[in-house]
Amino acid sequence: MASFLDFEKPIAELQGRIDELRTTAADGTVDIDAEIGRLQAKSDKLLRDTFARLTPWQKTQVARHPERPHFKDYVAGLFDEFVPLAGDRAFADDQAIIGGFAMFRGRRVMVIGHEKGNDTASRLRHNFGMGKPEGYRKAIRLVELAARFGLPIVTLVDTSGAFPGIQAEERGQAEAIARSTAACLEADVPVVSVIVGEGGSGGAVALAAGNRVLMFEHAVYSVISPEGCASILWRTSDKAPDAAEAMRVTAQDLKTFGVIDTIVPEPVGGAHRDPGVAISSLGDAIEGALGSLVALDPKALRRERREKFLAMGRL
Repeated sequence: MASFLDFEKPIAELQGRIDELRTTAADGTVDIDAEIGRLQAKSDKLLRDTFARLTPWQKTQVARHPERPHFKDYVAGLFDEFVPLAGDRAFADDQAIIGGFAMFRGRRVMVIGHEKGNDTASRLRHNFGMGKPEGYRKAIRLVELAARFGLPIVTLVDTSGAFPGIQAEERGQAEAIARSTAACLEADVPVVSVIVGEGGSGGAVALAAGNRVLMFEHAVYSVISPEGCASILWRTSDKAPDAAEAMRVTAQDLKTFGVIDTIVPEPVGGAHRDPGVAISSLGDAIEGALGSLVALDPKALRRERREKFLAMGRL
């Protein structure tokens, strides 16, 4: 069972009551199926109603849910014959950004994305999905390799932002992010980018400059985290909910602004409640996006990508 977020406490209480009744009924002395059914229907309705009116801050919490599917889950569920490619050929292999050759529904592709990890050990190993310069330089290498072989590129974005440590800055973090963004924009092949959880700052844009940008229903995408924005504007992170509202971080707002192209639906209650359904839904969306791009020649792909991003700054 998925762990509950703070705003889901009424749902958690109902589910707790249902679990208690099921435990009571397990000995067979009491038939309370009708009561369990009534409470379950009430819980399901409350879940639907709650997720139909999430605030931007609540969506941010859902996007960060620790049980939400991550890069390796999407690779396992959508891609066959995945061959990971390591290193930037200059400094190291960054585990926050992973990529390699794969088969996607009969089509050879290059898949690249952020991996946050799913427990303490793996989160430390993957640096919580915060890429360092060598991670973005690895991404550049893989984008260029994909272009050399004429392979479409699929990127899966899920990061709170690039790693802010002093060592990363010393190794050229800003330059690496800028060059990764440029590599995506200049690629001669179709690029489909998906915001699957958090899309934070330049660390996200570096992998999200695609011909088509998809976004999960409860994902978030912004230039800075709500907490960071609140700390700058109000000098306190307690104002993060207000910042999330003001920044328009949701898929619904960003679709209106033309920043993203497609909203991918999630299971009721978020992708973490039924990862299989979420992954399958994402696969269909990626397939549709690639299908609309593979017939375009390199010049048309670059022109379309350029026009798409330049249009975002026009009034």
